[in-house]
Amino acid sequence: MAVTSRLAESIRIRPHAVFVIEHSDPAAHRFAFGYEIVIANDSDRAVTLTDRHWVIDHGNGCIKEVRGEGVVGRQPRIRPGEHYTYRSGAIIESPAGRMHGDYGFVGEDGETFRVTIPRFDLVAPAAFRLIH
Repeated sequence: MAVTSRLAESIRIRPHAVFVIEHSDPAAHRFAFGYEIVIANDSDRAVTLTDRHWVIDHGNGCIKEVRGEGVVGRQPRIRPGEHYTYRSGAIIESPAGRMHGDYGFVGEDGETFRVTIPRFDLVAPAAFRLIH
């Protein structure tokens, strides 16, 4: 998705994912991952995250899209120079997949825009990939 404004160019998204062994069951094709997203506002205006759009590639040909309001039940307002961090999770059907998407925002002046969430990999350790 193309960046559409200077304000959008000032929002930085940093994802990081980890395998969650205690919620995974390779025999049942269940591979759980936790992820942390840091959203930094490098602009000179406050922004509010209004919605999310995820594309989740299960690594086995199954691709699912998820859309919804805010993140983890919130629509955070992020002031200039501040960041917002949240944690969530995803369960996929194979030991290796990926996620990407975009967030919708509104600036304090009413400007709406979207910012791309960079693709990040969901990869179970080698021992779990062999079980699958």
